[in-house]
Amino acid sequence: MARVIAASACGAVVALGLQKLLRGKTEARRVSAPVETKLIDGKAIAAEVRSEIKKSTAELRAEHNVTPGLAVILVGSRKDSQSYVRNKKKAAEEVGFHTVDIVLPETVSQEDLLFELEKLNSDLKVHAILVQLPLPKHIDEAFVLSKIRVDKDADGFSAENVGNLCMKGGFPPLAVPCTPAGCVELLQRSGVEVSGKNAVVVGRSNIVGMPVSQILQSMDATVTVCHSRTQDMVSYLRNADVVIAAVGKAEYVRGDWLKPGCVVIDVGINAVDDASKKLGYRLVGDVNFAEAQGVAAQITPVPGGVGPMTIAMLLKNTLNLARRSLQLPRIPLRRSTSPAAPGAVSAQVGIQLPKEHLAVVICCKEILIAFWNF
Repeated sequence: MARVIAASACGAVVALGLQKLLRGKTEARRVSAPVETKLIDGKAIAAEVRSEIKKSTAELRAEHNVTPGLAVILVGSRKDSQSYVRNKKKAAEEVGFHTVDIVLPETVSQEDLLFELEKLNSDLKVHAILVQLPLPKHIDEAFVLSKIRVDKDADGFSAENVGNLCMKGGFPPLAVPCTPAGCVELLQRSGVEVSGKNAVVVGRSNIVGMPVSQILQSMDATVTVCHSRTQDMVSYLRNADVVIAAVGKAEYVRGDWLKPGCVVIDVGINAVDDASKKLGYRLVGDVNFAEAQGVAAQITPVPGGVGPMTIAMLLKNTLNLARRSLQLPRIPLRRSTSPAAPGAVSAQVGIQLPKEHLAVVICCKEILIAFWNF
């Protein structure tokens, strides 16, 4: 009889304690103050990366008489492609690279394009080759890209580079896809510790989603990739300490989908109508930037976030490929996954419970111990 009474009393206290604990946890979440959202300045960080590359390029030239060489093949007269190529050429020249531009007409045959590509493969002054996409419909993009020598693969998209990126251990890739590498640089240079954290990548493209998920996993993050077939995507995002949004839909990720205190890297760049702008539109990301204010601890703006980093990482790939031609060690992307340094931002917000709630838990534990020893 005594055991029955003790068990009933224990059950009642445990239930009461747990109820109070859960209620207190919910109230703690509800009354928590808004998070102060800090911008991750992609322009400033990209400038920092370019400055480092310029210094390394000067050292390479002084010590080995070698200048990193970047070649870009442009087919056709698309205005956006021409603009991208101009920006890449300008950035390459600013850091002291040797540059080669091959401009071909829209009607060029695949055979003639491959002939030009093979000349660049054989050019000792060219260490990295980039074929500007998209190519005209009569040209097989995948086949053309496969003909770039792996040790001159500026974009890091060759099967060998992607395979080495995904392999645990073994040889590192000779080049890393530029936009994913830029995302990781932004996280690392903003003091974000991802080891042991939950990271959600929205989008599974070969250009961003797939490679960035592999890089984050190699940095000891627990990675979930969400896509168009993901059920209840919001539930994954609400548990994410780090969000990489690369879905290509304007302001798709809403502020109330995010976990308070998370870090957001917005890869998207989308045009939306805006009559107040001179061009009649404005650029936005894949995350609703306004709604993320007060929720995310850090977030990249659009424009001015990931975009500038993509070209900076193309330059870093070119430098690394030039170094490889001299049998010099590559400059790594990932930094050590050791415990966060002082000042590092933990991409996670914990709930601080009042002392009386902790006392309830301790009290319940003591009653259980007493019951089993009765």
